[in-house]
Amino acid sequence: MSELALLGLAASELAHGRPYLEREEHAPPWHDEAAVWLWHSVAWPVWRLTRGDSRSARAVVAMTRAAAEGLGALDDAALRDRGRALRAELRRTRFGAVPSARFFAIVREAAGRVIGQRHYDSQVHAGWLLLQGTLAEMATGEGKTFAATLPAAAAALAGLPVHVVTVNDYLAARDAQTMAPLYNFFGLRCGAVVHGQTRAQRRQVYAGDITYCSNKELAFDYLRDRTALGDRASPLHRAVEAATAPASGRSGAGTEPATVLRGLSFAIVDEADSVFIDEARTPLILSATVGDGQRPAVVDWALARAASLREGRDYTAERALMRVRLSDAMRSRVEDELDPAYAPAHDALWPAPPAHATARECAEKLTQALVALHLYRRDQHYLVVDGKVQIVDESTGRVMADRAWERGLHQLIEAKEQLQASGERATLARITYQRFFRRYLRLAGMTGTATEVAREIGRIYRLPVSRVPLHRPSLWRDGGARCLRDAASKWETVVAAVQHRVQRGQPVLVGTRTVQSSEELSKRLVAAGIEHVVLNAKHDLDEAAIIGRAGQRGTVTVATNMAGRGTDIALGEGVAALGGLHVILTEYHDSPRVDRQFFGRAARQGDPGSGQALVAVDDELFTVHAPGLRRWLLTLARRRGALPVVALALLRRVAQILAEWRSRAMRMESLKYDRRLASLLAFSGRGE
Repeated sequence: MSELALLGLAASELAHGRPYLEREEHAPPWHDEAAVWLWHSVAWPVWRLTRGDSRSARAVVAMTRAAAEGLGALDDAALRDRGRALRAELRRTRFGAVPSARFFAIVREAAGRVIGQRHYDSQVHAGWLLLQGTLAEMATGEGKTFAATLPAAAAALAGLPVHVVTVNDYLAARDAQTMAPLYNFFGLRCGAVVHGQTRAQRRQVYAGDITYCSNKELAFDYLRDRTALGDRASPLHRAVEAATAPASGRSGAGTEPATVLRGLSFAIVDEADSVFIDEARTPLILSATVGDGQRPAVVDWALARAASLREGRDYTAERALMRVRLSDAMRSRVEDELDPAYAPAHDALWPAPPAHATARECAEKLTQALVALHLYRRDQHYLVVDGKVQIVDESTGRVMADRAWERGLHQLIEAKEQLQASGERATLARITYQRFFRRYLRLAGMTGTATEVAREIGRIYRLPVSRVPLHRPSLWRDGGARCLRDAASKWETVVAAVQHRVQRGQPVLVGTRTVQSSEELSKRLVAAGIEHVVLNAKHDLDEAAIIGRAGQRGTVTVATNMAGRGTDIALGEGVAALGGLHVILTEYHDSPRVDRQFFGRAARQGDPGSGQALVAVDDELFTVHAPGLRRWLLTLARRRGALPVVALALLRRVAQILAEWRSRAMRMESLKYDRRLASLLAFSGRGE
């Protein structure tokens, strides 16, 4: 079919009917800034029109449907040859609308044959947006992983190394294994990079056409490559080295390359809001253990002294920003104590600072000791497993293996928990996600919740955000929200709500923010005689299986906030007639995006589902980010037993807006520091 004919069919279909739904599952919150609306409603459509956009997503969907005519009659070899024949045209047009639509039609036909699943029109819509370097917002459960195969296959066929980035190793391995037969159909090699692989194994996977990996594994591989190259990291150095290598004997037949990556060409980031926003608050730091593994004396001194200090007098704690500031008087006192002549009688019970320590080192260790004692909590920010401190990623609810806090904080928490010291860590390289992902030649992302942070993503990552219509209408039912007077009342209400649903046979998924909260709820469910399963950072071995069974009749699942993200919850027989999966949120998160993600576990792909929020006035979000408003509204809760709906909505919005503002400030501060450090290193000639 000619290009003109394809365009004509597309125009006709667009003019006479909608091939798929133009509805969103959840409307954007009322507080979205006017600039976001202006970009999506005016600037972005005008920009696309000025590009002569027969390349708009709807037109490509229509052209893909038209191009599918006759493909079903081809055998596998003919279909494969027709796809490969588009390689040169995809390169020449830089993924133009017509060759991309033709290739999408071929991939959709091949997917139906190879893995028994065909792309919906909404997934073709998303695939085109991704191929053009856009962040596609697809409602939870709309099949983002499958949609990514379209741009990934097109880019790989054109010769670009493609990285499909997910939020954990399980999803990377699962998606690579599931989608590999489709890529293999076109002669494309696909693999997954996961924790525990050797450098040689990683190099082999990255050498393939399409690589599935987690954001952390990918970024740390990049840092290791930069560290291995040292002063030879620039493109000029590498080009000269490649040209002179045979003569100098640097890369003989048996010599292993220094790097594992083969460039940053095209990345498709799944759960992009989590990676670009939630995990971008702290830099990625590649470090190595130095010293003999013995705990420095200054650590024990700092921990003992910190336990005796009083908040408000000796220090101030900024819990929203997870940091502590020593008072000027305490800093002066630390300096005085390093003087051998300073020995007042009332300090006799306090340990003296180590003689070899400096005033600056003592003040920094004392500050970190206060952070370790008062801000970082066990079973929330970290776990103790097999005598080791393991960090819990608050945005995903999962343990981050082999990760450590910087600047001695990790050793102080080990001392706090009376564990064996793991040794000081020396920084080898560091980078922020903001700077790392901007180094890709072509970047795209997909998520269920991006509207709220569209401005920041556009400004930092230069990615426009575009919504993808639903494949089927949403059958979501909102059960409302209640705010109880304290945690005890909240758990009693949650148990009663679970019991009511289970008696009807309806499956229930209860979400908590921390491991400690999930275990507290579990104890109360046991006391009530309700069978359930717990999924958190301590119990995550069978995550996919647990989440997969969460939709069966009468099943109760208690999960931390993001555990099971990326896994579909299929409804058991007869569950749809009971109302589908019911989800209960027991604590609001710092960002409403995360709340939307959790509620999106139910009512996927046209299935029925419902949800409600049961929270308490003393939840962490309210006590940390809006303590003044919380105290004022607490009087209402004491008289009524629960906050009025309007008061709860006000408290939630104020607390979440302040929490997001502080998180944004932390991200900007981290990015500025990273840029400043990179500039200093570049001036010294060391680079990164």
